[in-house]
Amino acid sequence: MAHTEKTLDRKTVFEGRVFQINVDTVELENGHCSTREIVHHNGGACVVALTEADEVYLVRQYRYAFGQELWELPAGKLEAGEDPFEAAKRELGEECGLQADHYLDLGPCYPTVGYCDEIIYTWAATGLHSCEMHLDEDEFLTPVKIPLQQALEMVYSGEIKDGKTIAGLLKAKHFKDIGQL
Repeated sequence: MAHTEKTLDRKTVFEGRVFQINVDTVELENGHCSTREIVHHNGGACVVALTEADEVYLVRQYRYAFGQELWELPAGKLEAGEDPFEAAKRELGEECGLQADHYLDLGPCYPTVGYCDEIIYTWAATGLHSCEMHLDEDEFLTPVKIPLQQALEMVYSGEIKDGKTIAGLLKAKHFKDIGQL
């Protein structure tokens, strides 16, 4: 039997530019009621951009919530109704000044399943060539090209902490190992 919960009531307690927060009353499997605080987010898209020399593009970006600069895959949030694949291609161009000839869908990532419905869609990109890099007005980051093996070692050592980046790099390595990349 599949586990489920039934929504009995929903109150929106915050509506912002990036997300909305609801407080839901739910009925549990045993008939009791509980409260769920849910962050609703349009989701995001990211790209593992791989060179023919087995290098990957990462970006260094300051993240205010953590008070530090983090290593991340090129990525961005989706606008309501936006196609995730088109967003991924846009972000690769904006953040790294790259376009790709080939993409492989690496599947979705659910980064925070306990309280957020955000889905991050991930692609690997190959056949890279330059285009104009054009960051958003409020976006400050540095693209860096490093060997894929070094990026994986940064995951294993804990230097790379971002969940979408960890998942994307590990998935890309797997598909590379089985000859699909």
